[in-house]
Amino acid sequence: MNRRITGRLVIATHNPGKLAEMRELLAPHGVEAVSAGELGLPEPEETGTTFRANAAIKAIAAAQATKLPAFADDSGLAVDALDGAPGIYSARWAGASKDFNAAMAQVERLLQERGATTPDKRGAHFVSALCVAWPDGHLEEVEARVDGTLVWPPRGTAGFGYDPSFLPNGYDRTFGEMTSIEKHGLPPHGLGLSHRARAFVKLQELCLSQEKSVG
Repeated sequence: MNRRITGRLVIATHNPGKLAEMRELLAPHGVEAVSAGELGLPEPEETGTTFRANAAIKAIAAAQATKLPAFADDSGLAVDALDGAPGIYSARWAGASKDFNAAMAQVERLLQERGATTPDKRGAHFVSALCVAWPDGHLEEVEARVDGTLVWPPRGTAGFGYDPSFLPNGYDRTFGEMTSIEKHGLPPHGLGLSHRARAFVKLQELCLSQEKSVG
């Protein structure tokens, strides 16, 4: 049986961009959210081979450390011409300094090496796996994706990570050119466009109030 999220929740991330998005998504549900970074929790080693496994590792570690329900996301960019890379290693491609400009440049170099210079050869998708873990070991897990193409040079300064290089299918602006409401706002205010928003819609149907739920 699915379990509802009530009261205080730990967001198991040290990434300020993810934290801001997750807080915005949770806000309408009256959930009090505190981040793993704010609590000084260490970042667990992500040893999983899938987004779902790594989300669970982060959520379980935070739940066990705080004795509170914990909410984690593991997400990344999968590029078709690069056989799905960087995938679960998306953050690691940015290095210890979290330099996603360098990471986007590395993706572009590899695409050029493979002759992927036209939009039809530059398909990619973002994946988001969300996990809520309770201290007793109960898990709720969902996953979603958004498809698009990669542009060069990157466009826009909004968002974070690979957003400026990602043009979602059916749109003429990258995630880096969209406002937060456009990118991950849920109806009626936004389109629920991003991978994280789409995963969150699934999660809220399982674990949160139905007032804001969409099909």
